[in-house]
Amino acid sequence: MNDELLKKVEKKTKVKKQTIIDLARKLSQGNMKDEGTLNEVIDTLSKAAGKPVSSEMKEKIINTIKDDKVPNNVDKMF
Repeated sequence: MNDELLKKVEKKTKVKKQTIIDLARKLSQGNMKDEGTLNEVIDTLSKAAGKPVSSEMKEKIINTIKDDKVPNNVDKMF
């Protein structure tokens, strides 16, 4: 992953670069459509960022990922 992009994400979200790398590794080794894995990743990010995620929002995020509605150009999100 591009180091510049990771720095932008870290600055914007306050989530440490290593946490992002660890989560990306977990997702690449697992099933990106598995609700258990996605729940765990969302919970980890929520805790790392200090931003609570409601059950409704978590469900919305999971459905967006499962339905392949995530933007292709992630660096444009930041």
